[in-house]
Order: sequence, then structure tokens, then C-alpha cells
Amino acid sequence: MIVDRLVDYLPVSGPLGPRLRDGLGRRFEYLRLSLTEVCNFRCTYCLPDGYRKRCGQPSVLSLTEIERAVRAFAALGLWKVRLTGGEPTIRHDFEDVARAVSTVPGIRRVAMTTNGYRLAERAQSWRDAGVDALNISVDSLDPARFAAITGHDRLAEVLAGIDAAREAGFSSIKLNAVLMRGVNDDELEAMTRFVATRDLSLRFIEVMRTNDNAEFFAARHVSGESVARRLEAAGWQRLAREAGAGPAVEFGHAKARGRIGIIAPYAKDFCASCNRLRLGSDGKFHLCLFGDGGFDLRPLLQHDDQHDELVARIVALTRTKAPAHRLHDGDSGATPHLASIGG
Repeated sequence: MIVDRLVDYLPVSGPLGPRLRDGLGRRFEYLRLSLTEVCNFRCTYCLPDGYRKRCGQPSVLSLTEIERAVRAFAALGLWKVRLTGGEPTIRHDFEDVARAVSTVPGIRRVAMTTNGYRLAERAQSWRDAGVDALNISVDSLDPARFAAITGHDRLAEVLAGIDAAREAGFSSIKLNAVLMRGVNDDELEAMTRFVATRDLSLRFIEVMRTNDNAEFFAARHVSGESVARRLEAAGWQRLAREAGAGPAVEFGHAKARGRIGIIAPYAKDFCASCNRLRLGSDGKFHLCLFGDGGFDLRPLLQHDDQHDELVARIVALTRTKAPAHRLHDGDSGATPHLASIGG
């Protein structure tokens, strides 16, 4: 019976195999998997007071529970997994997790997002564990400003980590920068010059409102549209979207080695191309970063013989995904801060 309920979601042909769809026909191939809510940085737009454990917070998923979850999503055609946090490398078994996820049948790319604090010493180990794509948070190229934003004077370490990652042979290295009015928006040109001479991608990310940062958002938000205009005025041109790509609109320049991307959740039709789902470190399944809480999959991650039931549950829940977030209405759902479910 379970298999019968999946028939509409499992086409028998196509290079990527089965596809998971929601009620609007959007197809999902990308899972953001949070390994922990804990982060050791205190970024002003996310955890300005540092990480604080929630009352009654459940334990993180075990390695075995993670494997079962990823196998279920892979059975539905998701082929890309991003390991996130918090800071995912805070988990003592991070490399075991990466190795396990990368060997699940059907998973063809394992990416990770990191603040880069251990990257210089661990880049090769993470690459050997199966991670093949990196996103590294670099919100400023000025050491003092970097320290003010993150709470840590570690820009030199992070930049050394980027060099180590390039030597380790990752297939993709992207830098993430949250652009904030009156904080670092004057660095746009310096940052674009930085990637223009390197085989890197840079992502400018709009500040997003969450339950904890409404006042900060009002003071610091820079629209992605305004950034796009500045890039186009400097000769950058929009590029076609690649298969399995995240939400960024990418730009290239004839004289630049690197690329620029803009992640602008407040842009018109931002959610129309959504191709990603989220699993929190506690086993909650999130259909949207700004949804009304998550759906607990953990009870279905306890035994291998629950696989079919888990797959059916994922299909049924994905069918209910809302057309779009409600950020324009000042509603960020149940998300307290971006580290809570992996950004």
C-alpha cells in the first residue's frame, strides 16, 4: 500500500532517477541536514549573544539515525546533501557523518557550510571524508570588522583555510557574506575584486528577519535587488541556473575567474524555484526555513524496517509545502534564529 501511494512521485526514467514533488509541482533534489544548533561564533545577525541551549532541547540525531534519514531522502531522488549547523564541525563525529552520508546510494554530492575556524587544519581530512563542496562564511575582509561581526579575531585563519581548501581539491568553494547596511555594505567592490582573481564563488546574502532580530533587520537590511544593480553597473551579467543549485542568482564577468551570487529571499518569486528540504539536528523535518515548526521524523528513524513508512511520511508532508514564506508580512514562522535549523 505504501508503494502504491508513491507511484505519482516516482517516474521510472530520467538521469537523476525518482523525483520528489510538492503540491505545486516543485521538485526536490537537495537536503540541508543540520548536525547541531551549537555555534562558537557570535555573528551579529544570527547569535549576537552566543549560542544558548533551549530548555528541554532534545539530543542531536545519532549517526545511525542520520544514515536512515538520508537513505530515505535518497530513495526519493534527492542527490545533494549539505551538512550545516550551527557550526557542523563542532560535532566530534563530523567526519564519520560526512563519510556515512557520502556513501549512501544515490547521493552524488556532499557539501558543507562552515565558519571556517578549523578549515586550515582539517580541509584535507574533510575532503577525504567525502565532502566535495564548501561554503565558508566571510562577512568582511577587514580583520577588525570581521572580529566585530563574528566575535572572533580569526580572519587570517579563515583565509588560510580557504587556501588549504583549494589545495585539498574541493570541486566547489563558495564564500558567504551577509551584507549589512552601515556595517559592511561598503565592501562590495573589495569582495568582488577578491574573487575576480580566484576560482571562487561569492554569495551576498540578504539579512533575513527571524524571531530574535526584528530590530537588527530593520536597521541593517540591504536588498538583493540593490546589490544586483551595483553588480550589473560594474559589468557583471546574470548566468543560467545550474542543476541542483541553491537559491542564489549567479553573475559572471568576462574578466573575472570567480562568480558572484545573490541570495535574496525578499525578491519576487524567490520561492518559485525552491528545490531544497531541511532536516534539523533533532530530527524535525522542515519544509521551509521560515515555516511553523517542523514535523518529527525521529520516531521513524529507530529501525531499518521503518524505511518504507519513513519514505511515505516524507512524501505526504512534502505535498503540504506552502507556496512561499511569509517574510513580507513580517512573519518568520517558528524560526528563532538561523542557527536553529541550519540557515
